[in-house]
Amino acid sequence: MKTYEEAKEWLQQLTAFGIRPGLDRVHMLMEGIGNPERRLKSIHVGGTNGKGSTVAFLREPMKEADLVCGTFTSPYVKEFRERISVNGNPISEADFLESAQAVRPVADSIARTPFGPPTEFEVLTAIAAHHFAYKAFPDIVIWEVGLGGRLDSTNVIHPMISVITNVGHDHQHILGDTIEDIAKEKAGIIKSGVPLVTCETNSKVLDIFEKATAGGRTKMYRIGHEFTVPSATPSEKGWVFSYQSLLLDLEDLEIGMLGRHQTENAAAALMAIRYLMMYYAMPVEEKHIREGFKKASWPGRLEKRDTQPMLLLDGAHNREGMESLATALRDHFPNKTIHLITAMTKEKDPSDLLSVFRDIDVGTCTAVTFHFDRAAEAEAVAEKSPIPQTAALPDWESAWKKVQSEAAHDDIVVAAGSLYFISEIIQHLDG
Repeated sequence: MKTYEEAKEWLQQLTAFGIRPGLDRVHMLMEGIGNPERRLKSIHVGGTNGKGSTVAFLREPMKEADLVCGTFTSPYVKEFRERISVNGNPISEADFLESAQAVRPVADSIARTPFGPPTEFEVLTAIAAHHFAYKAFPDIVIWEVGLGGRLDSTNVIHPMISVITNVGHDHQHILGDTIEDIAKEKAGIIKSGVPLVTCETNSKVLDIFEKATAGGRTKMYRIGHEFTVPSATPSEKGWVFSYQSLLLDLEDLEIGMLGRHQTENAAAALMAIRYLMMYYAMPVEEKHIREGFKKASWPGRLEKRDTQPMLLLDGAHNREGMESLATALRDHFPNKTIHLITAMTKEKDPSDLLSVFRDIDVGTCTAVTFHFDRAAEAEAVAEKSPIPQTAALPDWESAWKKVQSEAAHDDIVVAAGSLYFISEIIQHLDG
């Protein structure tokens, strides 16, 4: 491989091997390149929804404190390289090629063993660790779990603290059918001596987390117990909320993200930051937290676009995500007519996901498809939609043009569903 494009092409060829949960291959990859993950100070972020937003709430205060913060996230929205970033800036093509060249000989050697070829995500995890440890040298790295937790490639790290935002219904074909099954997979990132911060409130899930933290002789910080959000008020740009914990109380914190759930994600990030301030002397002060929270954003999560009518983009790809979206629409746009454009993958149930909009003034609902191998056909989504007169159109552009011609000036257009669908819209809008 001599160019970035060749390295990217090699990596994408590995998608043919699909998703094969397990840590053996990624441990072999890391060992083959000198175990770079052991050189890094890390935070591990898992959960069903809110991982990306929580990463942003962790990263921005650190940037305000002049710390260099690496992030490993998925999926990408605009550019493949953004999955490996430093202070929000994607890895350069030259640096990606350099780390890919270091990882490939090891990946090729593993492919010749009974373990078989590493997957794309396993190799990308190794490339990220190599880049952070040998090239970028960030003060801290935030790793977002790709899928589940216990057998996810990122679980080779040993972080200073872990965050599990919540547990919801997603990827049941891999993680299990029940919330308890999924919770056990998420709890797999809990490690000996590493505390856990969580926004989960389901007692059955918390019991599973409690057993895991007790077994690891560590502590769990739970929203509503060790830290709370006593008050939260929607504002024009996002939310203003208060925060209380065993370690810190703050009033009038501002965030620039829509959705009540974002106050909880911000609170979880603040709990983790405060822990690192107390026990690892992380130099993040109150002024850094306040300014960082104002600047934190995450593309495709209740993202407003200044169009006519206004377009709201949200990667609500499961029931819990759709419920959060519906709550945000009630909080921020209570008297607006909503025009919904939705697309989802084949394994989703439209009758379940879209049922949350029954008590919202949905003027029109249009199902579309998108360019992805698991994308559901528009007609299949429309047929199962519980929203009356749901139409089916071939793509979001035709739906957007139709809504533009029909919607009133102050109506809201909401594009919601798969993150791959939202990514397609963002890439088109941003050229």
